[in-house]
Amino acid sequence: MAKQKKQLTKKKIVTAAWKLFYKQGYDDTTVDEIIREAGTSKGTFYHYFDGKDALLSSLSYLFDDKYEELQLQMEPDEDSFDKLIYLNQELFEMIETSVSRELLASLYSSQLITKGEKHLLDQNRLYYRLLNEIISEGQKKGELTSRMSSYEITKLYALCERALLYDWCICNGEYSLKAYSLRIMPMLLCEIRKK
Repeated sequence: MAKQKKQLTKKKIVTAAWKLFYKQGYDDTTVDEIIREAGTSKGTFYHYFDGKDALLSSLSYLFDDKYEELQLQMEPDEDSFDKLIYLNQELFEMIETSVSRELLASLYSSQLITKGEKHLLDQNRLYYRLLNEIISEGQKKGELTSRMSSYEITKLYALCERALLYDWCICNGEYSLKAYSLRIMPMLLCEIRKK
């Protein structure tokens, strides 16, 4: 119970921060505004985060929250390949409409130079566990190839998503991430689908 309360408090802070970052920009958002938006105290904020900069790596938590929500909405009998495309489309729509490209670029660059935790590569995240579960299920049902392990396919999927996000960032969002991904992602992943 206490662990759930801690997770909920941290989630409220992360959600409030990213909402404000999107609305008014990272540089124009203060810790005090985040605390007010989250409905928490300064002490609680600093219990979870060293400062505003520490929130940059928390974007992966926001993504995992979205995946948790999507997991409940998926049809259990739906084709595994279609589930993967659905997850990609929904996440990319969320990114396009509520995550600033500049902050996404900052997250990626911070992950390149950090010597500490690389949240985006943390295999314990819900993102990786859910993908691996869908892929393993798809392999058992004969929908996805068994020539690669579920781990390799999960890594390939994540690599394709990161590549698309990176390109969208360096192109300054001049195209719809979701629409482009709907065309490209199935082509990038065509080798994992059983014909």
